[in-house]
Amino acid sequence: MEGVIHIPEGERGHIRVFSLDMRPEQARFLREPGALAQVLGIDDIDLNHVEIFPLSDLEELGLGGYLTEGCGIRAGDVAADREALDKLEGHVLLLRSHAFQGAETRLTPAEQIHHIATYAEPDTKWSAQKVTSESARPQPRLSPRAARRKARRIGGTITVVVLVLIFLGLLLLVT
Repeated sequence: MEGVIHIPEGERGHIRVFSLDMRPEQARFLREPGALAQVLGIDDIDLNHVEIFPLSDLEELGLGGYLTEGCGIRAGDVAADREALDKLEGHVLLLRSHAFQGAETRLTPAEQIHHIATYAEPDTKWSAQKVTSESARPQPRLSPRAARRKARRIGGTITVVVLVLIFLGLLLLVT
């Protein structure tokens, strides 16, 4: 099937770039709930992981620069498509994998939406030394009732100590 873009189930870390061959008001309308899903031929899409903007907003940075510096795509991955990216005009659509909420999806974009490229975001390398200090170990927590009881005991003890000191001070003044 030509024009169908398959997103596998559980896909993460990809950005798909589309050019939008439409008037600015139509491109702005795609930000409305349900509009983008309709022109992509799907039921639902998470708009929090979608970017639609005019390329003129990028000024001298350009789309290639935005992808490398703004989205973290490796410069070598973008270099092969730099010429095509620089020729784009109008609005652009960036779809991150999270927009599909991990579901297998088949996009059938409307004829005004043209897939330009798909880029993989670099994987995050999580590493750290094991924390072995005493403060990093789980600490037992008191129930709210036990915490209030403990606070009352401490408050009562402090009150008794202060009253005893006042009483002793008065006794010393009298004698």
